[in-house]
Amino acid sequence: MFEPPIKWSDYEDIALKLYERFGDEFNEGKIYRIRFTDLLEWVLQIPNFEGTREQSTEGHLEMIQSSWVYEWRDNQK
Repeated sequence: MFEPPIKWSDYEDIALKLYERFGDEFNEGKIYRIRFTDLLEWVLQIPNFEGTREQSTEGHLEMIQSSWVYEWRDNQK
């Protein structure tokens, strides 16, 4: 099955991939305490991710973090 490439602005797609990888290992509080250096590495490891380390910004990482929290919350219902 073809999956389109994931880019830095695909926050919800990235959040879904992170939730699929880590599941409930990270709850809301833990997600907000993840160091951006760790989050950056995890995003770069996502299959089909086409962004680069140099293209990342604090804003991207903040949006990914909050999208991941929403994904986690949706899966708690």
